[in-house]
Amino acid sequence: MEISLPMQCLFEFIGTAVMILLGCGVVACVSLKKSKGEGGGWMVVTLAWGLAVMCGVLIAGPFTGAHLNPAVSIGLASAGKFPWSSVIPYISAQILGAMTGGAMVYWFYKDHFDATEDAETKLGVFSTIPAIRNHYRNLISEIIGTFVLVLVILFIGDKSNSAEVGLGSIGAIPVALLVVVIGLSLGGTTGYAINPARDLGPRIAHQILPIRGKGSSQWSYSWVPILGPIIGSALAALVYWLVITQL
Repeated sequence: MEISLPMQCLFEFIGTAVMILLGCGVVACVSLKKSKGEGGGWMVVTLAWGLAVMCGVLIAGPFTGAHLNPAVSIGLASAGKFPWSSVIPYISAQILGAMTGGAMVYWFYKDHFDATEDAETKLGVFSTIPAIRNHYRNLISEIIGTFVLVLVILFIGDKSNSAEVGLGSIGAIPVALLVVVIGLSLGGTTGYAINPARDLGPRIAHQILPIRGKGSSQWSYSWVPILGPIIGSALAALVYWLVITQL
């Protein structure tokens, strides 16, 4: 079935919005005051984020391959598996979906945002914050994490395994486990954005929403989870191309 580009973007929007609602939602659940999940810990966050990506994949996968991530769209285009003409429309839909998902988390947990005094905790629901602020090392963390994500997607989604492209090409369960293992292994430094839309969209929502005592949106850091995943995806595409051309 031929799916028009506007409809593809719609599914990218919906899939990304649901992914962010559930992913940022678990961060709200474990970190905001008076939540029943307060103090749930890193294992809960990484597991739920993997399942959140799985839900987004189940929505968008049959129609777009479920990129849900500008780094994935750029990486697939760089590897010749996705048309460059569709990259900007996909990225726009992903960022708008992430903004929408972030806003939904705020309205869902509004009473708990009001009960939480620490401004950085509130920002942490929306966007990534490094455990130790060192922009150079933070950038390297995002590059490596996204490199692993996109490289695995490219190899498992290769034509020998699937004719599709994107997260949907490797199946909802495998991609969920991939995101979980990246979070558990490589997420401790920056909170593993590995997705420019996942960080930028909710950060914009944090900026514009009427959150009581929200403090700064920390835009001085925001370039790291944007640039790092883009570089990581391009490097993954390069490695994939170099290896595949030798076959």
